[in-house]
Amino acid sequence: MTTTAGSSARLTPLQTDVLIVGGGPAGLTAAIYLARFHLGVIIVDRGGSRASLIPMTRNHAGFPEGISGIDLVDRMRDQALRYGARLIEAEVTDIRRDASHFIASDGSRMIRASSVLMATGVSNIRPPMDDAIHSQAVRQGLLRYCPICDGFEVTDSRVAVIGTGERGVKEALFLRSYTADVSLLALEGPHALDDRQRLTLAEAGILLVDGPCGDIAIDVQSIAIASRTGRHVFDTAYPALGSRIHSELARSLGVNVSDDGCMVVDTHQRTDVEGLYAAGDVVLGLDQISHAMGEGGVAATTIRNDLAARTALRRA
Repeated sequence: MTTTAGSSARLTPLQTDVLIVGGGPAGLTAAIYLARFHLGVIIVDRGGSRASLIPMTRNHAGFPEGISGIDLVDRMRDQALRYGARLIEAEVTDIRRDASHFIASDGSRMIRASSVLMATGVSNIRPPMDDAIHSQAVRQGLLRYCPICDGFEVTDSRVAVIGTGERGVKEALFLRSYTADVSLLALEGPHALDDRQRLTLAEAGILLVDGPCGDIAIDVQSIAIASRTGRHVFDTAYPALGSRIHSELARSLGVNVSDDGCMVVDTHQRTDVEGLYAAGDVVLGLDQISHAMGEGGVAATTIRNDLAARTALRRA
């Protein structure tokens, strides 16, 4: 009987030392390290890393003129592939563990790995707006998601923070250190703020705009947001609406997660499931490229040492 390549891939799992789920800065840093440790590495990446959405980062050490997120991720990917890592552009939809290995599937192939690194990241919750307009606003710097990364770029600008509650308050106050012109806009109905929060915002000179707010439009230099009292025009808007943490696969293995869904790891990026590690934004901590890369390096070194120890035990 003739077997097609696709069905063969389904019948015979690909074998590797380490499977990395996610191709952002954490996963790619780990892949570079692991490949240079002469370990077999397969990266399965569905795309959409938050880093790739950054039009220009000037926080990344070594790039004083800045570098786009796409260029940075492309460079890291090329570096990992140069040393022998393999990249599969797909989404891992299922993962399980047998006696000594993990078996993952992307729906068309199986991958059998001794260790797995989850670098699945998070996704920002976006304000209600057309996808094309959203993409254009991000490219133009009219819509930004990381004030730690690029608050410097909005110095003395007109800035909107879209959100309310503790998250909205914290982001508005953080941005107030860059500009005196900050407004906090609630998407739905009146602001959900207590008296203490309202007083703190008032003392900082932050304008409150009750919702509903929406009908977001952009032009070459500004972003406009409609409210019950009219249209408000800003140089930049920051959504402070939270994020979705992509830890579903890990949770299917019974891994310990925090109340908000972040994977819990030790200081060496190990989870409480043997052979399973995590790095980057899916782990509780600072959502920054440099932090994710550091965790990727730590995770890779831990994986290498743990695999070596397991091999030594088998030989003993």
